[in-house]
Amino acid sequence: MLPALLPSAPAFLPVQARYAGGAGPGAREGEHTITANNRWSRVQLTFRHLPAEVWCCLEARLAWTAEEEGGQALDFALAGFDFLAADGSSLDLDHVPGLARTLLDPHSAWIAGPACQPAGSELVRSAPVRLAFGVPPQARGLALTFRSWRNTDSFTIAEPRLRPGTPLAAGAFRRRRLGPSPEPLRHGLVPGLGLVVRGQIHAARPDEHAARVSLVYRDRDGAEIPPPYPGTVAVPGLGAKPGQGELGRGELGQGEPGRGERGRGEPGSGEPGSGANRSLGAAINLPARPQARRFTLDLQPPPGATSLDLGFCTWEEEGESLATVELVGPPEVALEDRFRLESLCGDDLLDAPGFLARLSARLGQDPGAEAAWILGPGEAGAAALPLARARSLRGEAERPVALRPDGGLALRLAGCPDWALPEAPSFREDPFRAAPSRAISWRLAYQSLTWLLALAETAPARALALAQAWSRANPWGQPADPLSLHPGALPARAEVWIGLLALPGAGAAAPVLTGEAVRHGFALAEIVGQNTFGQSLHQLQAAAALLTLARALPRLPLSAHWNGLARDSLRDGVPALLPEDGRFAESSLHRRLDLVTLGRALRDALGEAAPGPLVAARTEAALSELANLLDPGGRLPPFGEVLPGTDDAGWIARLRGGAGLVAQRPALAASASSTLGPGGLSARHETAGRGWAHFACTFAETSPQGHADCTSYVYAAGATRWIVEAGGSEQVETGAARHYLLSARAHNVAVIEGYEPVAGGGLHRGSLALPGAMAHAIETTVHGPGCRHLRFFVLPHDLSGLAVIDRFTPAEGGPLTFWGLAHLAPETLVAVEGARRVQARQGGRRLGLVPFAIAGRVAGLETVIGRSDRPGTMQGFVVGRPGLLDPACTLRYAVSGRGTICGGLLMAVDGPAEDSLARVLAREELGRFVMGG
Repeated sequence: MLPALLPSAPAFLPVQARYAGGAGPGAREGEHTITANNRWSRVQLTFRHLPAEVWCCLEARLAWTAEEEGGQALDFALAGFDFLAADGSSLDLDHVPGLARTLLDPHSAWIAGPACQPAGSELVRSAPVRLAFGVPPQARGLALTFRSWRNTDSFTIAEPRLRPGTPLAAGAFRRRRLGPSPEPLRHGLVPGLGLVVRGQIHAARPDEHAARVSLVYRDRDGAEIPPPYPGTVAVPGLGAKPGQGELGRGELGQGEPGRGERGRGEPGSGEPGSGANRSLGAAINLPARPQARRFTLDLQPPPGATSLDLGFCTWEEEGESLATVELVGPPEVALEDRFRLESLCGDDLLDAPGFLARLSARLGQDPGAEAAWILGPGEAGAAALPLARARSLRGEAERPVALRPDGGLALRLAGCPDWALPEAPSFREDPFRAAPSRAISWRLAYQSLTWLLALAETAPARALALAQAWSRANPWGQPADPLSLHPGALPARAEVWIGLLALPGAGAAAPVLTGEAVRHGFALAEIVGQNTFGQSLHQLQAAAALLTLARALPRLPLSAHWNGLARDSLRDGVPALLPEDGRFAESSLHRRLDLVTLGRALRDALGEAAPGPLVAARTEAALSELANLLDPGGRLPPFGEVLPGTDDAGWIARLRGGAGLVAQRPALAASASSTLGPGGLSARHETAGRGWAHFACTFAETSPQGHADCTSYVYAAGATRWIVEAGGSEQVETGAARHYLLSARAHNVAVIEGYEPVAGGGLHRGSLALPGAMAHAIETTVHGPGCRHLRFFVLPHDLSGLAVIDRFTPAEGGPLTFWGLAHLAPETLVAVEGARRVQARQGGRRLGLVPFAIAGRVAGLETVIGRSDRPGTMQGFVVGRPGLLDPACTLRYAVSGRGTICGGLLMAVDGPAEDSLARVLAREELGRFVMGG
C-alpha cells in the first residue's frame, strides 16, 4: 500500500461542490467523479477562510479505472485555481507562486497520468495528489476546479483538502497599493482614437468610492490640455471625497458585472501649484463593491491630444485615514475594439499591403496614404534590433543557411541536421516530425525567419523572395503552421521584417515587408498591453520587438502608442525578473543568462531613455552574480532548464565585453572561496597539482511546471565532475523523458518515500565554522506543511569531499523513510562495496561515498542505472546530446525511523580526506547545529 497523506493541522475542507459536463459525486463521501469530457467535465470546490500570504498545499487522492488509456499523459487532468476575496469576488492576479497562468482558469497546475505516478500506484490504481501554492494577500477563499483533460475514462478525486504551511517570503506578491497622490504613466495616443484601460481594484472593505483615476491629456508639445474632456462632467471641488463638500458625480452607464460605474469630474479652481489635486485633470471614480471589482475605462481623448498621463489613487488626501485599496494586477491598455487585429482583418484573407490599406481607411486617411509609412533602406538600417543582438551575444554564430553544390539552400536550425530548403517552400514543412525532441525547436526556428537575415548577407534577392512567399502563405488567421504564432517565433520574426527593409534592393518588396511589420506590431501590442505572458522572458521579448517596430516606423500613427506600451511593459517586467535583492523568479541559471542577454541588448537600444537606466543597472548586477557562479571549467551549475550546446564562459565574456573570462580571473589562493546568495550557495578551490574543485547548490523557488531541484547540488574535485545534474530543456525533451527530468528523481535531493516534492523554496538558516570546514543549513518548504525539512552541507575548505545531511520532522511523529539521491557522471565506474560504501572511479581518480544516520537508521543503499519501465519510476539517466538520455548511475540511500530522522551521505577523494571529514561530523557543535534547529 502507498503511505497515507502526511498529516498536519489545520486542514480546510470544501464547503461547496458544483458539477458540470457529466461530473458528479463519487460513491463515497468526499469523493468526486470526473468523466472523460475534455475541459467540460469538472467539479468546482469552494474553500473559505484561508490564511493569506502563506504556502498552502492541496492534498487529495487520485484514482482511475483499469480501462484508462491516457496513463502516459503529462496533462491527464487539470487543477484550476480561482482565488476569492472575503466577499467571494474573484481576483485577477497576474502571478501566483507555484502556479501557471491559463485561459480556462486564472491559474492552474497539471496532474500527470497513472503511468507517471510513484511506484506502487499501478497496483492499487490510486496515487496522492499534492500541489503547493502561495495564497495571495487579498485572498480569503478559493474556487478549485478539477477538469478532465487527456483521460479516456472516468477518474475520481477523493478527500480534497487544503493545509496551510509556512509564511511566504517577503515580496512573493507585488503589491500595488494606492495612496492619495497618483503616480501617472504616460501613454501615447493615436490621433482620433479612443483608449481602453481594463483592470481590477481590491479594497479591504466594499466602497462605492474606493479609488479614482486621474487623467491629463497633453498636446504634441507636452502642454496640458485643460479639462473638461469629451464625455466628462465638470464638477467643482475635486479635493473632497464623493458625498462630501460640493462634489457631485456624473455616471456613465449603469455599470455591469465585472465593470465599475464611472463618475467623472474635474479639479477645483485653486491657484496653480496650490494643491496636489490641481494637476490631476479629470477623475474617474472606481468603486469596489464587491471588494474585487473589475473596471473598464473607455477614454475618448479631446482634439489635439497626443498623450495621456494616467494615474490611480485614493479619494482620501494626505493626512486622512487611508483604507487599503490596491490594483490587483497591472492594468491592460488597448486601442478601441475596432482596432483590434481580429476586427481589422475580419473574415478576409488580407495580404500585407491590403492590411495597410485597410488600416489607413479605418484611420480615416485618404486612399494611398499608407505609402508614407513605408521605410526606405536608410531608415530601416538605422533601427536597432535587440533580439538579433541578443542572439549574437548568446553566441549563435553557426551559419543557419548554407549553399549546396546544386545551388540550392540547406538550413541548419536548432542543432538539427542540414535540411534542403525546397525551391518553393509551403512553410508547412516539418522534416523532423518523427523526432519530437527536435521537431518543435526546429519549427520555431524555421517560422521565426531569423535565418533570412543570414541569407540576406549573401543572397539578398533570395531572402526577399522567401520573405514574400512566407507572407503569401500566412494570411492572418490562417497560418501555414500554427507554431508561427508561438511567442518563441513571433517577436523574432517581427524584427526580421525591419532587418530586410534595410536591404538596398528591398524597394519592390517594401509594401509587403512594411505590411507584415505593422501586422506583427498589432499582435505584439495586444500581447504586451494585456500582459499575456506575465512575468516571463517571452513577455520581455514581445515588448522589445514592439519597441523596435515603434522606433523603426516613426510615420505610422500607432508608433507613439506602441512605444509607450513597450516601455511600460519593460519598466514593469524587468524588476520582476531581475530583482534588486537577487531573488529571481527563474531558478535556471541559463534562463537567467538569457534574461541578462536581452537586458544587455535592450540597454544598448534604450540608452538613457527610461527605462534604460533601470534595465542597465539590473542587468549589470545579475551579470556579475552569474559570472561569480561559473566553475573553474567555465560552466554554470546546470540547475533547472539547461540550454544545450552553450559555452557559458564565452557567453558571459561577450556580455562583459571581453574574451577568455576564465583566464582573466586572478589565481585563487589555496583555500576555498564561497558565495552565498538568496537562492544558492557555491564554493571553489584551486591548488597546483591537484586540479580545481567546485561545489554548488540551489534552493531557489520551484513550481509544478519546473524542476523539482530545491537543495540539489553538484560537486567536482581534481578537475573531475563527480556529482552531476540530469539536465534537460523544454526546447528539446518531451513526453516521459521530460516528466523524468522535471521530477525529483532526476536531481540530487532527498524525497519522502512515495511522494514527489511540491512547489516551494529554501531559506539559508545559518552557517557554522568548524575546524577546516564550514557547515550551512537550508530549510525548505518543498515537502509540504506536514513535515519540516532541513538540509545541511558540510564543506571542507579544500573541497576534498563533502557531507550532505537531511533532517525530517513530521508534524505528528510516526514512521518515516526518506531517500537521498546522488547522480554520478555517465563516465564514472561504480562499485558497491558492502551495505555501506560505494567506490566511484574516473580517469584514475576515485571518490568514496558512505551513507550514514544520525537519528534513525540507514535502511538501504542501491544504484540505479537506466531504469525505464514506466515514466513514474524512470531513473538513472542524464542528458547527453540534446534530446538523448544517457544511462548513468544514480546512488540511492534510505534513512528510516520514527519522529525526527536525520542522515546523509559522506563523500571524499581519498582516505585521509574521508577521515578528516568523519572527525568533523563527529564534533558536538555540529550535532547541536544539525539536531537543535
